[in-house]
Amino acid sequence: MRIRQDGARRQQGQQRERKIMHRTLRLFVPASMLVVLVGLLAQPAQAAVWSSSAQWGTWTNSGFTLYNNIWGGGAGPQTIWANSASNWGVWANHPNTGGVKSYPNVSRNVNRRISALTTATSSFNVTVPGGGAYATAYDIWCDGHTYEIMLWMNKTGPVGPLGSRQTTATVGGHSWDIYRGSNGSNQVFSFVSRGNANSGTVNIKAILTWLRTSNWFGDVTLGDVQFGYEITSSSGGMDFRTNSYSLSTS
Repeated sequence: MRIRQDGARRQQGQQRERKIMHRTLRLFVPASMLVVLVGLLAQPAQAAVWSSSAQWGTWTNSGFTLYNNIWGGGAGPQTIWANSASNWGVWANHPNTGGVKSYPNVSRNVNRRISALTTATSSFNVTVPGGGAYATAYDIWCDGHTYEIMLWMNKTGPVGPLGSRQTTATVGGHSWDIYRGSNGSNQVFSFVSRGNANSGTVNIKAILTWLRTSNWFGDVTLGDVQFGYEITSSSGGMDFRTNSYSLSTS
């Protein structure tokens, strides 16, 4: 009986020693490792050169401007981050209610008439959530804010363009369902891709020329070309990432 009691005490002592050693190891984790661990826990998206959670947060880089642009009613928190105009993203937690909440985007002003524009092309590569309600879209403005041309590259959830469907066309490197309407302030032409695309190249000049030859507008001036995410809902927090982006005009 004594031998068993001594053995039990030895096992209890060894367990206490192991617990003390574990506590000691936890206390003496190198500071550099703690910083890394805290950083990993604190970053829902990724480390970036710039980030902002402000409603109208902006950052200019290489002639482009990044906008957080939380403009819709009932919006939740949203943080935009960027390493450059071609590598940026957003984390958004907007409630599952109707109405567009935000349009975080990258923008550049071209300021050239269609007739004076030789080329206008853009390429993109994005990683987007499988849930929520949103569209990955270009928002292109002509003659100030007289005309708005939206190019919906992909869409998820109960979202749709303004106006009524007019026709279908293959132009600018993609096949579209084309809608026309007004938001009360300007004419809106929406080109909705007939197949969701998370990467590709768009010939913007060809689309503007199609609108001109269709007599939907004249020799207008191309102003801001924006690309981003029109988010209606992203409940629980979702990541939208622009892996690469470019805009070339001449």
